[in-house]
Amino acid sequence: MDRIETETLSPDETGIARAVAIWRKGGLVAFPTETVYGLGADACNGAAVARIFAAKNRPAFNPLIIHVADLASARRFAHFSDVAERLAAAFWPGPLSLVLPVRKGAWLSPLVTAGLDSVAVRVPQTPLARALLAAFGGAIAAPSANPSGTISPTTAAHVLQGLAGRIDAVMDGGAAQVGLESTIVHPDLLPPALLRPGGLPAEAIEAVLGCTLQIATNAEKPLSPGQLLSHYAPKSRLRLDQATPPDGWFWLGFGRICKGADLNLSASGDLVEAAANLFAMLHKADDIARRDGLAGIAIAPVPDHGLGAAINDRLARAAAEKI
Repeated sequence: MDRIETETLSPDETGIARAVAIWRKGGLVAFPTETVYGLGADACNGAAVARIFAAKNRPAFNPLIIHVADLASARRFAHFSDVAERLAAAFWPGPLSLVLPVRKGAWLSPLVTAGLDSVAVRVPQTPLARALLAAFGGAIAAPSANPSGTISPTTAAHVLQGLAGRIDAVMDGGAAQVGLESTIVHPDLLPPALLRPGGLPAEAIEAVLGCTLQIATNAEKPLSPGQLLSHYAPKSRLRLDQATPPDGWFWLGFGRICKGADLNLSASGDLVEAAANLFAMLHKADDIARRDGLAGIAIAPVPDHGLGAAINDRLARAAAEKI
């Protein structure tokens, strides 16, 4: 695709008005949420959604999440079961996406759903994102604002690093606070299914539902984003569960035992802090490893509970052989 000039928008009324104008013309605007920066386009404009796939070089079979300002707006595009209503009441706005049946007459582009009869939908938590969505007045399809398969962006600078010249604008709203994509749940399966771990721990969802989530994965035909085997990957090689650093590798630590680490996701062992730091530190580690000619990035073990499950999911996909 031809290179274009990418604007940087301010997080104020002027920036919001400009972003909405770009969306209404079929353009692409990256914007911050509490999870990561999303690459937004009008979810009902097929040509605009196609530009997302072109800008990201994203497989067409990988569905997108739509973002809306509130629950009332979400009901315009999807059918909510009793279970879905309970989860929305408990966790929206917030880092939870629900895969729900598409409502007839929603006019979503088929590219958003990847040909499925369901759509992933969420209400983001940050006031800026909700103000943007309310001003637009519809659904914005928004995967993470990075080239497909690479590290997700948690700052406007990360967005520009990967997509400058390929998108119309990025709104600089500072660093994303959660730092992991949303947790994705299919509430209408029996029992409800966790499709992607993320910024909302599965244990919190299970506490509301009163049951254990089943784990549903389908890398060949995903039901939701984030189910591809190779995803979120830096250019450098990764080694996981490295309690001590191999010679010639960048060492990304976790916890107090990793005192000699080049970077530490959380020196205190706080999984919330580690989640917020994950993508930004992977970006930095990748830059340094490639600049210094290192063999790759060695990553210390991370506990596999709470947000640690989401962190390990991202790291496993980042380390997988690229498809």
